[in-house]
Amino acid sequence: MIDPRTTLVAKGYDAMIDTWESWRAQITDDPRREWCDELMTRLEPGSTIVELGCGGGTDETQLLADRFRLVGVDLSAQQLRRARRRVPSAVFRHADFTALELEPASVDAVAAFYAFNHVPRDLLSGLLGRIHTWLRQGGLLLATLGSSDTEGWSGDFLGAPSYFSSFPPDTNTRLVIEAGFEMLRDELATIREPEGNATFQWILARA
Repeated sequence: MIDPRTTLVAKGYDAMIDTWESWRAQITDDPRREWCDELMTRLEPGSTIVELGCGGGTDETQLLADRFRLVGVDLSAQQLRRARRRVPSAVFRHADFTALELEPASVDAVAAFYAFNHVPRDLLSGLLGRIHTWLRQGGLLLATLGSSDTEGWSGDFLGAPSYFSSFPPDTNTRLVIEAGFEMLRDELATIREPEGNATFQWILARA
């Protein structure tokens, strides 16, 4: 059964694909390249990586696809059409990653840049547990999570409907560890979005 909250997110990103990219281009102090670079230094060439919430294919999507076997997953059909054009060397799947099932121990790393803040809080623990099963022993999880105590919010985001949800950092950390991960890095970072500052939690963890 498709969750109506994630369906809302899919429809929103379908509708605002160009608005979203223009908005994201205005963000400053984004540490995503630094974290992506660290992930890449910890992986062997040719490793298999799954990027959850890959969107229309970012610079990081291209970097990962250039060095590794990349599978991008997104629930927005419009975003995926753009990603396939931009990053033809990757494989893309149209799916809601909160319900995605992959073969156990089939992946070397999972990356999610600014996607988990759309995951309903009641689904986050189960998602982290499934990711742990996908990873080979020693596999890596790189993820950005929201840092506010937001049970669930739906409304207009960049002119389209969307849904956001997040736990405070201590809860996020606990859930990652309870899913079986060893935390390697766990940091808060503030970026300047067009509307003002926003703080996210970045984690790098090992299965």
